[in-house]
Amino acid sequence: MIPSSWTSILLAACAFSTAFASPTSRFQRTKRLTPKYFTEPGGSLALSHYDQRYFKGEISYEEHRDVLRQLIRSYLTTLHEHGVETWLAHGTLLGWWWNGQIMPWDYDLDVQVSNNTMTWLGENMNRTEHTHSFNDVSKTYLLDVNPHHVDLTRGDGMNIIDARWIDTSNGMFIDITAVRERDADMPGTWSCKNKHRYGSQDLWPMRVTEFEGVKARIPYNFEDILRGEYGDKSLVVEEFQGHRWNRDINEWVKMTDDEMKQRREAAEQRKREELEKKGQN
Repeated sequence: MIPSSWTSILLAACAFSTAFASPTSRFQRTKRLTPKYFTEPGGSLALSHYDQRYFKGEISYEEHRDVLRQLIRSYLTTLHEHGVETWLAHGTLLGWWWNGQIMPWDYDLDVQVSNNTMTWLGENMNRTEHTHSFNDVSKTYLLDVNPHHVDLTRGDGMNIIDARWIDTSNGMFIDITAVRERDADMPGTWSCKNKHRYGSQDLWPMRVTEFEGVKARIPYNFEDILRGEYGDKSLVVEEFQGHRWNRDINEWVKMTDDEMKQRREAAEQRKREELEKKGQN
């Protein structure tokens, strides 16, 4: 048994140690992340697709696709005028694959450039504004390059977007990411900070096409890239996010409430039948 006098001393020492160490422990637990350059209103998936500085209110479903269409047209036109190589990526590339248009459930757009191009944009076009007119309405777009675009790794993940093309009237944007050969032991493999990887032969030579009615570039092996990112089903499934593919007009259309109800009931019926078969076996 430890004498009571020693017990008191030990308890006092522990209290002193805890009091002395806790500020450091608290500091370690609350270590600050790298300040995020681009910020969004947040609170919902839709609100994560607006730049906080220009956000005035959520754009309705009926209007947002036209806003995105103007965004991509203005971006592709401007960079083409400056001789800058950029290409469609991720969901935007998938939209091109289906019908050369933005998919109606998308709330932002994705494009890529090489690291050398991003460096050039940062040195020559950062914070420049560009005016474009659509249907006799003029809009101003901002090219904003994240100073963290020079970072080789994703770090704490706060700055994986290297630049944005922003509609200054409402805050909707195009995410621009740079790909580069980041791994010394993987020459010829290009990647962005979000760990999407591509072989040189998958990206170049770029294919020239059209997207939303303007000239656009896409990676050479676009189909392999899409299958690798979204799976084989992404190129054949004709229902997604409350929309169905209409073969008559080659467009995604929003399903009605009755259609959605029928799809749910059909899915529930299939599930019941599968359970019954399992029970019989």
